[in-house]
Amino acid sequence: MSTETKTTVQSQVKERFGVRALVNIGMLAAIAVILMLFEIPLPFAPSFYEIDFSEVPVMVGCFAMGPFAGALIEFVKILLNFVFTGTDTAGVGELANFIIGCSLCVPAGLIYRRKRTRTTALIGMAAGTVTMTVIGCAVNAFVLLPTYATAFGMPIDALVEMGTAVNPAINSLTTFVFFAVAPFNILKGVLVSAIVFLIYKKISPIFRMRLS
Repeated sequence: MSTETKTTVQSQVKERFGVRALVNIGMLAAIAVILMLFEIPLPFAPSFYEIDFSEVPVMVGCFAMGPFAGALIEFVKILLNFVFTGTDTAGVGELANFIIGCSLCVPAGLIYRRKRTRTTALIGMAAGTVTMTVIGCAVNAFVLLPTYATAFGMPIDALVEMGTAVNPAINSLTTFVFFAVAPFNILKGVLVSAIVFLIYKKISPIFRMRLS
């Protein structure tokens, strides 16, 4: 095979892989946006903390195409949701949600990429859950909660009181983070990880590139 022919074949492969990857990213982002519409309230947290499963397609993308692709899916998901529903926080909430979402899925994808086994997947998802919990607590305490308080014209104490109404142990911003935000992120990480663990091997062939 001549050098010119080899170069042509390589560029065709790269082109088809790029198109396929973009299609997969768009498809997974669209699924994630739809999943964001279905939110489940929690008994231990105020009503504005509701779990959705939009990180499932993001983590699937991280496992199938790598952590960078997963971060792109998260970005497109947040962007589409911003376009369709708008924002009450001048984009601050959306940026924080992007960071928190990536903190779950990207570490899982990085670890899984090194060795694609069920054990590595579990280790990666556990690491992602811990990372999301730590980052989620920090982002909520220093960014999201103050931003929401400002956006809705209420003091932080009013948000804390909403937490106290569902859990008497919540009586300050610190206890709010420990007894509402941390359990919320842990539960979300565990549920998303469990779903991905159960479905990934069954759906992963969809993301494999086949050249005709």
